[in-house]
Amino acid sequence: MMLRIVHVGYFPVSLSNPNQHAVEVKLSNGFTRNGHAVFNLSDRDIARAAGMGHYRLGRRSANRMLREFCREHRPELLVLGHADMIEAETIAAIRADLPDLRVVQWNVDPLFEPGNVARILSKIEVVDATLISTAGAALEVLRRPGKVVGFLPNPVDLSIERARMDQVETPAFDVLYACGNPRRPLRVVCGKPWDMEDFTRALRELAPGVRMLTPGMFGQKLLFGAAYQDGLEQAGIGLNISRRSDYFLYTSDRLAHLMGNGLLAAIERQTGYDTLFSDDEMIFFSSMEELAEKLRFYVGAPAARMAAAAAGRAKYFELFNERRVAEYVVEAAFGRAKPGDYPWPGILA
Repeated sequence: MMLRIVHVGYFPVSLSNPNQHAVEVKLSNGFTRNGHAVFNLSDRDIARAAGMGHYRLGRRSANRMLREFCREHRPELLVLGHADMIEAETIAAIRADLPDLRVVQWNVDPLFEPGNVARILSKIEVVDATLISTAGAALEVLRRPGKVVGFLPNPVDLSIERARMDQVETPAFDVLYACGNPRRPLRVVCGKPWDMEDFTRALRELAPGVRMLTPGMFGQKLLFGAAYQDGLEQAGIGLNISRRSDYFLYTSDRLAHLMGNGLLAAIERQTGYDTLFSDDEMIFFSSMEELAEKLRFYVGAPAARMAAAAAGRAKYFELFNERRVAEYVVEAAFGRAKPGDYPWPGILA
């Protein structure tokens, strides 16, 4: 069934958002490549334009515009991705206008942030499905009678993650770690809270000679847009550390950027990604010492690093490519996705 889909999220359609790797874009690419007609709306940019540069002032206008847009295009599916300008009352009104409409919301922020949980819950009664980049027991807080709740993998897209660092024997740097907020809040790594500049210093002491590219730290600018992609194309290993690792399968979407571009991704074992990938496809660690040991090994063995990175990249594209994840979003929205249908923890039973 080919659908008309309206997808609302923070699309990179203005200079306010230079995110070339946005999940919004990848999902819409997947919808289109699967044969659907997709209409993308950036709720924040619409609100900002209506509010003369202040998106909160234009919030009412953004809600009114979305309802009118849906009346005009009559979508069968409304997809909401971090559409924080859009209110539940607006979704309810759109559903009244279009009785056969299905609605799904997705979110790739952590469930250990109370504010994020509140944003998700604010629309949960007016959507059919909620998909989150966390799996397991943490999703229980979102369970509601008659509503679908499940895990959303961070998608990867060949048209966006274009590099093949798994084929580069001598990159400019050994390790990339991009960290926007190294100390606010502290990140819990291997059970210990860290200022990430202190963590990086300690890691360098344990792995001397490992060349690290660390945008966002030590006075270096964080990389955005094309500059961020350039950074991804300068290292052979990518360090993937989120603020916590004790929420099953939660990770920043940075993991898709690293593995999609052929970097060998290093991630805490506690995240649970060792249930989907092997030690021959990713670097798993449970202590800083184990991480340092594996970094030293792979930096000194580029053939082994390239082989593991290539295997990880192939597995990630097999599991989480944009067409497969987009198909899953549609199936979840229409109540057709069942537990066990996909090779990842999907819909809660």
